[in-house]
Amino acid sequence: MIWVFFPIILSLVSFTGTWIVYGLAFSNNHVCSLSDWSGDYYCRGNSSNACCYAPTISASGMSSPENSLFTATINAGSFLFFLFCIFHHAHLMERHACYSLLSKTALVFGVISSLGLFAAGNCNLDYLPLLHYLGAAVSFTCICFYTILLTALTKKCVLTGYEKVLYPLRVVSTVVQIIVTICYTVLFPQEEYFYKHISAIFEWMLSVNLELFELSYITEFFFFSSFMISNLLGRREEEKPLILTMS
Repeated sequence: MIWVFFPIILSLVSFTGTWIVYGLAFSNNHVCSLSDWSGDYYCRGNSSNACCYAPTISASGMSSPENSLFTATINAGSFLFFLFCIFHHAHLMERHACYSLLSKTALVFGVISSLGLFAAGNCNLDYLPLLHYLGAAVSFTCICFYTILLTALTKKCVLTGYEKVLYPLRVVSTVVQIIVTICYTVLFPQEEYFYKHISAIFEWMLSVNLELFELSYITEFFFFSSFMISNLLGRREEEKPLILTMS
């Protein structure tokens, strides 16, 4: 029963952490307001005095003092998401081992996404922009594939008995994630502030949509138990003699 709080904690950490960081950045005039479309105070060129950056999640955590909270939030979120991927895989292997290949593929995309998010959170946009953008790009891309695969598994595997309700909701969430990711990717490189502002809103939409997608797994985690993880680890131990024999 206590496992049901895991997706709630995962979503709350990401949601509250990123919005608090944005609030601090906005109050310190480091990012522009999400409601301000004028761009009058937007930093252009190399100028960074008496101006603000587009209110993206990354830009919100670029400057001090909010950058420390940003890094802590991203680290916590990426680690919890990493555990989320493993726990979901363990649950699926306990109930529907016949879909192990599909579940393992989803697990790979989920783990890579969490690693990309970790890299983006620890590579400050102001000092290591290339590594930050690379980590963010890997994370956003893998998240799309991960949501697609988990939605497909929702259709194929009965874990809760509520799949008839959960499946269409996750289809909508997955479609939104893909479309908004594409729009964000197209608009983000644009120089004009109007397009950068829209891309920032799209980035926040991606974050909130993923958090809602994670929250939908409260039902799965209601039926989760610790022995599913031990069984997953036990299977890995059983595979070692087979691997040694084949080698």
